[in-house]
Amino acid sequence: MCGITGWVNYNRNIIEERDTIHSMTNKLVHRGPDEYGFYYKKNILLGHRRLVVIDPEGGKQPMTKKISQYEYTIVYNGELYNTKELRDTLIKKGYKFRSNCDTEVVLVSYIEWGEDCTTYFNGIFAFAIWEEKSKSLFLARDRLGVKPLFYSYINGSFIFASEIKSLLDFPDMEPVLNENGLLELFSLGPSRALGSGVFKNIFELKPSEYILLTPKKLYKNIYWKPITNYHTENEESTFEHTAFLVEDAIKKQLVSDVPICTFLSGGLDSSGISSIASEYFRNRSKKLTTYSIDYEDNDKYFIASDFQPSNDNIWVERVKGYIGSNHKKITIDTNMLVEALKDAVLAYDLPGMADIDSSLMLFCQNVKNVHTVALSGECADEIFGGYPWYRKEEDIYFDGFPWNKHINQRKSFLSGELNKLKLQEFANNKYKETISEIDFLDDESEYEKRIRKLTYINLKWFMLTLLTRKDRMSMYKSLEVRVPYADHRIVEYTWNIPWHIKNHNNIEKGLLRKVLSSYLPEDVVYRKKSPYPKTYNPDYSKSVKLILKDILDDGNSPIHNLINTKNVYNLVNDHEEKFITPWFGQLMKEPQFIAYLIQLNYWLKYYKVKIDY
Repeated sequence: MCGITGWVNYNRNIIEERDTIHSMTNKLVHRGPDEYGFYYKKNILLGHRRLVVIDPEGGKQPMTKKISQYEYTIVYNGELYNTKELRDTLIKKGYKFRSNCDTEVVLVSYIEWGEDCTTYFNGIFAFAIWEEKSKSLFLARDRLGVKPLFYSYINGSFIFASEIKSLLDFPDMEPVLNENGLLELFSLGPSRALGSGVFKNIFELKPSEYILLTPKKLYKNIYWKPITNYHTENEESTFEHTAFLVEDAIKKQLVSDVPICTFLSGGLDSSGISSIASEYFRNRSKKLTTYSIDYEDNDKYFIASDFQPSNDNIWVERVKGYIGSNHKKITIDTNMLVEALKDAVLAYDLPGMADIDSSLMLFCQNVKNVHTVALSGECADEIFGGYPWYRKEEDIYFDGFPWNKHINQRKSFLSGELNKLKLQEFANNKYKETISEIDFLDDESEYEKRIRKLTYINLKWFMLTLLTRKDRMSMYKSLEVRVPYADHRIVEYTWNIPWHIKNHNNIEKGLLRKVLSSYLPEDVVYRKKSPYPKTYNPDYSKSVKLILKDILDDGNSPIHNLINTKNVYNLVNDHEEKFITPWFGQLMKEPQFIAYLIQLNYWLKYYKVKIDY
């Protein structure tokens, strides 16, 4: 993947201010350590950092193509999985190509189809295309939001970048947190509102959104969402159709000119990908390498729960033996896990999922020592109904985000001034805004409507949070991670499958289990779902409590302006856990809440955040 930046100003000549775009682009060196390039014109500057994956010579950027009197230039971050098919179609229309890379295919697709080009793409992407004659800029983001793209319009300048840190490097931009940003951090965090960059004046293209900027206007449009319709296939046809889509998505994403591997947890999702990938490799006389994560002394301290019912290690061994992969286990040291909390903030530009982030970042760092591209099992739970909240009636009928039920408990740790914030109302409004976008069938039962609502908010919110985490932590270590289950064709098809088929055999992800049963042993197929593994080592909890206590003891710590210091002191000194159930998702309990506050303090301090409330 790559990092992209740009600056448009229609009111003045900025070509001599290229140091600004150089600096903004250099903030993204981790996203593209292999190459860099720039494009300079009177009203626009573009920057690009490249991680070479396909066609090292032909894929250099920014890439320019001239058609008659028009000159188009692209900066692109992503991967198209239907590159060959699109290139063949465009060649038949008379276009000539000078490379084998998908960047040129995206550029020519825009030349041919204009704003409709995104509807032809199967892939993950964020890109910008400038046309010099009309002085127009087109930006687009993939359907499910796998790749990021942030922007701001400030003092006559339109700026954009793959990450917030680049925008904050722009001379006119200040790191300001207003009331809306505070509401996001404490009501929704570590999720973000769709289209928000949390900081004042920073926004993000929503999944499936494009922007067209001209000297006269800025136009935004959502170009895709799953279409509600009647499912007309019987159960057996549905199994076959889903199996084709899943296998095709995985195989399409195994194309690479650099070493490629898979993540393997021993759970259904990653095991299915690894098994199909292993067979694909064997047919080409190659052997797949798989990677799993573990933590120091986790076997010793693991405690089963409804949210994490089993330890992954025995299942990893079972699957790697079955598929015959070259397997590597990466064990995360507890001290390194704690130390990496700061780097995780720098990767994300915001406080995030605490050690759930930092562990993934350290894991990706180790994988990158050998591989450049990996396939991972995210998104299956949202699409196929794998989470606990798909099975509990109280969650199915809950009018809100079921992974975020403890807002009032969070509020108890805020300062008196911030206690006035209407956290619950803010979250409720975001929920209502989201479900208002859904189309229902005329004769859909209330239960099916509830499942459809639940699926939609998972796709738009929880899945996006995990995709953002995966992108930032992996790209901070220059590792490209692909997510086959996030293929939009799978989402479109499964959107209309009735729950009794998705819930085949009355078990979570029953449809996907049926589909993957021909690739995996039966005990793996019907293993109870277990999420991304976290540390259970008590040394981690002790360490983060000590760090937070030091922060509280320092009167200059910026977090004092936001928290109820007395209540947070009680949290780190009390031996009884305050969060019996996770305060976000399935994994984030008390140690993660404490680590979140550590990240919050570091973020406020390092980014010199100004509070405007």
